[in-house]
Amino acid sequence: MALNFRRQRPDEPEINLIPFIDVLLVILIFLMLSTTYSKFTELQINLPVADADQARDRPHEIIVAVASDGRYAVNKKPVDGRSVESLAAELVAAAGGSNEMILIVSADATAAHQSVINVMDAARRAGIAKLTFATQSSAGAAR
Repeated sequence: MALNFRRQRPDEPEINLIPFIDVLLVILIFLMLSTTYSKFTELQINLPVADADQARDRPHEIIVAVASDGRYAVNKKPVDGRSVESLAAELVAAAGGSNEMILIVSADATAAHQSVINVMDAARRAGIAKLTFATQSSAGAAR
């Protein structure tokens, strides 16, 4: 009869990952649901101010002014109507067939966003690819 002095090894403990993953998913869902997202309506936007040279008369520029009530003027000439089509026709006439014109949008700070978008759409329809926005100097923006 042989004596067996070797100890019996206990079975290796297993780590069950399924409950651990379940807990992590619950925590992830809780964090996703409790996170607050900032709303765009709460943003306060200040219009840009630039220190630039005074505007110079250049023959390849068309200046479109947008009033606060949505009226347009192309090179200081009022545009009849507020539609994109009438504005595009005025831009084509002001461009005189040249495709090297630069459109400068000078919009009032309180003008509707849609009015400025209409100017951009009219410029696209008129074939004017170069567009820039006029800003006020920082000295003029002092409160």
